[in-house]
Amino acid sequence: MMKRIVLFFLFVALCGLYGPALAQDYAREPRFRALVYWEPGAEEAHVQFDNQAMEFLHKLTYGEGWLMDRTTSLADYSLERLKQYSVVIALNAQPHAQAERQVFEQYMEQGGGWIGFHAAAYNDRNTRWPWLNKFLGCGTFYCNNWPPQAALVCCDTQQNPVTRSLPAEFVVPPSEFYQWQPSPRENPDVEVLLSISPKMYPFGLKDIVHGGDFPIVWTNKNYRMVYLNMGHGDEGFIDATQQLLFTNALRWVVSRDKNCSITD
Repeated sequence: MMKRIVLFFLFVALCGLYGPALAQDYAREPRFRALVYWEPGAEEAHVQFDNQAMEFLHKLTYGEGWLMDRTTSLADYSLERLKQYSVVIALNAQPHAQAERQVFEQYMEQGGGWIGFHAAAYNDRNTRWPWLNKFLGCGTFYCNNWPPQAALVCCDTQQNPVTRSLPAEFVVPPSEFYQWQPSPRENPDVEVLLSISPKMYPFGLKDIVHGGDFPIVWTNKNYRMVYLNMGHGDEGFIDATQQLLFTNALRWVVSRDKNCSITD
């Protein structure tokens, strides 16, 4: 009898050693570092979104699963310093000085991560940064709706981890949305994830968008990045589905970092 008991416990121990892993994946140390980049001197509606975004992101760091630093300038960041971060989260901010642009380009071309919101991607004929258009995979700013309003959006794909847990259609909170020309959808290197539904046209009350392709979330497959058009005003974090979209985007970009233990 005693021999059977010993064999039983030996069997249980071996199953624990060689059997399937537990569903839980607890971090023993922070999995990655992120740098939040924002402009406190931007227009009020952008700063409102940025402050709420930083509060939202801070809550995601609870337990030090990852570490979040903040900056209002990239002037003090060398390439080696920037490489400490798995992702740069650009809240309505982009570098304007040539030296800052150059180090950001190098960071992204060498495998860096980026999540950009709203004005982080704004560019027109006065921007004079052709690499930004290459990076975004689209043309320049074309038009926008005004005033900010809620919008019905549709998932262009639910195969990507950013959108696979989202409804096929849902309403996002009020924002000003930029339309681009040429559309990023025309670029074969771009995967469009979310678009304004054509059911919204005419879209706007003062500045009215009457039609055309209107992607608002996409990734350029040549880089570890996601662009999200949301980012104007103080209602960007009132909706759970949009919060899920933001969290999915962060998780996916980081999961593609070979130095991070998160998987998609």
